Amino acid sequence: MRHQTVFSFVSVAALGAVLLAVPIVIDDAFLINKWARYCCLAMLAVALSFSWGYAGILNLGQAVSFGVGAYAMAMHLKLKTTPIHTGADGLPDFMVWNNVERLPLFWVPFRSEAFALAAGVLLPVLLASLLGWFMFRGRVTGVYVAIITLATMVVINLLVIDQQAYTGGFNGITDLGYLVVFGHEFDPYALDVYFLAAGGLIAALLLGYLVVHSRAGLVLQAIRDSEDRVRFFGFDVARFKIGAFAFSAAVAGAAGMIYTVVMEFASPTFMDVPFSLAVVIWVAVGGRQSLLGAAIGALLVNGVQGALSETPLFLKSWSLVMGLLFIAVVLFLPQGLAGLIGQLSTRVRRAVAQSDRALATPVARSEA
Repeated sequence: MRHQTVFSFVSVAALGAVLLAVPIVIDDAFLINKWARYCCLAMLAVALSFSWGYAGILNLGQAVSFGVGAYAMAMHLKLKTTPIHTGADGLPDFMVWNNVERLPLFWVPFRSEAFALAAGVLLPVLLASLLGWFMFRGRVTGVYVAIITLATMVVINLLVIDQQAYTGGFNGITDLGYLVVFGHEFDPYALDVYFLAAGGLIAALLLGYLVVHSRAGLVLQAIRDSEDRVRFFGFDVARFKIGAFAFSAAVAGAAGMIYTVVMEFASPTFMDVPFSLAVVIWVAVGGRQSLLGAAIGALLVNGVQGALSETPLFLKSWSLVMGLLFIAVVLFLPQGLAGLIGQLSTRVRRAVAQSDRALATPVARSEA
């Protein structure tokens, strides 16, 4: 276990070095912004990998936590926009268009930056804890958890769209101000925002591996493999699963907040069905039982997708190419890229061991 822990942190450090080298290779503000976006999506994939790969909870509504975090940040940044984008007393423009005369009470606390940052993490955790309490205390497992989380996401998405006067509806919340922390302004196309996103990804991986390699992480993996056996040994299975569900929501909420800073808007598409299912695909490609694999899978899939969609040759067929790629991964790499790397490393170790034994045999005979 100690060797696995060291290998995990060394692998995260290697990914961190690669991400830090990106601005050296790429000297274009638009591409830097794009890679910052990819890092945020990789954070979301790490969140799903933790709950799905290590706790056995397939959350098809993972995008809910991401979207709640995104809207929390967007509400704060919207209240900081210049007067040209707002109504009287800083009332958001879409509220003015919908004849709202006064800022709603639930918007008022978001004038505070500290409240917005806390809400972007704590609101997803609260929502996940409540939903997890009903599911896991009721011993709901497997496909039923996936259905419930998917249905919850659909309901919240429709609610956000329906309440146009308070959420911006289909258009979402746009024309946002810049995030300012301790007097420093984060320009979405500057390097500081890229480092914020890359740093968030590395922090999510490190924190995730700390939990995975802890006693609680071992219990979660045992629950994933045999929930009844862990319950027989006296562990409160529901409490562990609720904790894992909430931790995953916290990481996703933080990813959503940074994503809003990068993209300069929040949209209900952040928590719709296609987006949430796409996250499952990223994790499957990278390997659901590897946090690092899930992150690399998200970076790889989104990078390839972005490159194909901007290439004239694949302008109309890039989605077909991506679909074929996903099918190939499911058929030939059921454990994802991380599983392939694991198999290759196992074969290399076996080959080295066999060669060592072959070299040791003549020596032993000569001594005899």
